[in-house]
Amino acid sequence: MTPSDYTAAVSGAALFDTSAVGKLLLTGPDAPMFLGNLSTNDIKNLPLGGGCEAYFCDSRAKVQFAVWIYHVMLADKQHALWVETTAGRSADLFKYLDRYLISEQVEIADVTESFAQFHLAGPNAAAVLAKVLGETLPELPDFGHMERTFGANATCSIRRRDQLGLPGFDLVCLKEHADGVRDLLLAAGAAQGTPETFETLRIEAGTPVFGIDFDANRFVMEVGRAPRAVSYAKGCYLGQEPIVMARDRAGHVNRAFLGLKVLAGEPLPAGTKIFHDGQEVGVVTSSCHSPRLGVPVALGYLRWKHQEPGTKMEAETGSGKQPVEVLGLPPLGVA
Repeated sequence: MTPSDYTAAVSGAALFDTSAVGKLLLTGPDAPMFLGNLSTNDIKNLPLGGGCEAYFCDSRAKVQFAVWIYHVMLADKQHALWVETTAGRSADLFKYLDRYLISEQVEIADVTESFAQFHLAGPNAAAVLAKVLGETLPELPDFGHMERTFGANATCSIRRRDQLGLPGFDLVCLKEHADGVRDLLLAAGAAQGTPETFETLRIEAGTPVFGIDFDANRFVMEVGRAPRAVSYAKGCYLGQEPIVMARDRAGHVNRAFLGLKVLAGEPLPAGTKIFHDGQEVGVVTSSCHSPRLGVPVALGYLRWKHQEPGTKMEAETGSGKQPVEVLGLPPLGVA
């Protein structure tokens, strides 16, 4: 991480290359129903120009894939669903979906290698886009999206997604236009962001990543994204029963994804155990130094009744014990 691109992100605008994220395109009249039967969110009623966060789970509601789904219209006026997932997992997601495809009229294509993707983040992100496009952007809701032309002929999908706890836009274009789009955004005032800064901002924002903060053994309701990624009004889907039971019977989950402030010492290694009054009550999944708080912060899971913000605990690392304090639900108090 360089101080300049972190400062640009939190006070101006920074551009990050996120082309590695997995990208699938689903076409055919049954695509919304097909994805709706497998995912936690309401895909069937997703409007054109809209999008959402969702999860594909097994029958126990353990997370198999984290996804972001957008209802798009192709150049031939065909409606389609664009599905993004964790970097490196597009081939696995393709196989997962194909396994459930029986007689539905759905075509699945892995388009990861055909498209570049950027994330433009910061309070001046919209102003940078406006300067490049020569027009003021309409206000987009979360996951709302539209198409605009960059330069002479680079058509980009612009998608509102505040994944770093800052005003943010995902920009998707054909790979051959990537360099031109990047140059226009940098010339308009965005700073070139690094992967290290992206990771710091992600942790500060409390945004979990599959393979780092949760895996296929984690109950989806523990990940903390239910308010925006789980629909209780839609029809049946894989994993629905344990999700509804957690809401209606227990009223809470046994573990919750929360933030911690490290009161002394360095960032905590993944897997660090958290103790309260000598009892193991949690585990760390991600950690970094927070420039805005001036101390390290961490993300992880804490057991029920050990989640009150302000509670002091201890992290036990290989080099000894470090005092920590519960910050509560992400974002981690850095806004």
